[in-house]
Amino acid sequence: MRLIRSAWFSLLLVLGWMAIFPPANAAAASTSGCRIHPASFDGWNAQEIENDWVQLLIVPTLGGRLMQVSFNGHPYLFINPKTKGAYIPPEKAAGKWINYGGDKVWPMPEGDRDEEHWVLQSSPLDDGQYRFSVLSRQPPCVVRLEGPPDPNTGLQYTRDIGIGADSPEISFHAAMKNVTGHPMRWSIQSVSQYNLADPANPSNYNHDFWIYTPVNPQSAYLSGYHSVDGLVNDPSFAVQDGLFRLNWKYLQNEVWLDSPSGWMAVVDRTNGYSMVERFTYFPGAEYPGKATEIVYKNGPSVELDANGNPRLTSSDPAEDPYYTEAELNSPIVTLQPGASYAMDTEWFPTRNDQAVQSVTYAGMVAKPLSLAETADGSRLTGSFAVFFPGRLEAELFDRQGVRRNQVALGAVSPRNRTDLDAPIALPPDIVRVSLHLIGDGGIDMGSLGETFSETFTQREP
Repeated sequence: MRLIRSAWFSLLLVLGWMAIFPPANAAAASTSGCRIHPASFDGWNAQEIENDWVQLLIVPTLGGRLMQVSFNGHPYLFINPKTKGAYIPPEKAAGKWINYGGDKVWPMPEGDRDEEHWVLQSSPLDDGQYRFSVLSRQPPCVVRLEGPPDPNTGLQYTRDIGIGADSPEISFHAAMKNVTGHPMRWSIQSVSQYNLADPANPSNYNHDFWIYTPVNPQSAYLSGYHSVDGLVNDPSFAVQDGLFRLNWKYLQNEVWLDSPSGWMAVVDRTNGYSMVERFTYFPGAEYPGKATEIVYKNGPSVELDANGNPRLTSSDPAEDPYYTEAELNSPIVTLQPGASYAMDTEWFPTRNDQAVQSVTYAGMVAKPLSLAETADGSRLTGSFAVFFPGRLEAELFDRQGVRRNQVALGAVSPRNRTDLDAPIALPPDIVRVSLHLIGDGGIDMGSLGETFSETFTQREP
């Protein structure tokens, strides 16, 4: 009976992943597909999961880390050159934290005040050898990484990573299990380290690397964010038009945000590659230090010398490499003995080299949709980075909110930024235009924004 229950659970899990990644159509799923196979990566024995859009390299030995993600040939994640190809098991790390780079999950909150705070150090959770298994080789391709129990936290991690066949979307299902005989309270944190070396000159840092996320209008933090470890007036940080904007500077800092948006956008404006990390925000839930998101910047910091004079610590990138961490937190939950809690997140790699104004489910908005009347008629304009391949469609609404027509505006792809500048014929009774992304299978993937005609000044009651 146990084997039967296990088989049914695996079937239901795969069906759930298929609901997340519906194939655009049966023919497309069978021709492009997704693949899982062993690989060698920077001296490590790895597993690769890939489709025609993205390639993911996973090293189970390194705490189940996702070591690299490449989209359109562009690698996103930081690989620590000091530990490349190496493995230091927890029993040989002497309590030190070993930074390999890549992407992983951690427990929160951090600290050493009691048993329900995690001391940042090598542990089975972070550096243990995870068991790798394949849940599905057909779209969606899903792999599982199962870690060993950690005696220090009483937790055991399992992480499922999946991709479909017809888009660069990546989904994560990270679960923590209480393996003790008593209740405990923890949060799961997703930690992604992005490479900040200048693509043209790796000895310098990338001066045009940005992170965006909406601030909480009712933030618990005075400035909408909280600088925890570094300069309060760090020149990297700014809040403008309701968005927290970080332009990366080589100064150590950790900034906490209680954003309710459910997304963080990472934009490399030097080479035009972006990543949106999405999570679920739970209103009213308790988050670690009230933070739903955290950004850590590596680099030198200010400290006092033996004489009490301030000095800057080493700014040698060989000692302090160029990287930043994008961290997403789950709520803090109480786990009864044997109970589990899971955090689901999604990544959307795409192309964009402009400032972000907003993010929708369909894509990133760099310049909002606008409708202008010209001498030659009406034109729709805007700039977007879509998450899925397909076509843009303008939906036309009258004053009563009734959709009267749809206008096809052409094919789009995550591999290219979409700069829209298209003429559109608007009947006199049309007052609102909504821009939607229609997937290759004809599925509406969501709105990229809406705009109103210049003649429409207010809605009728």
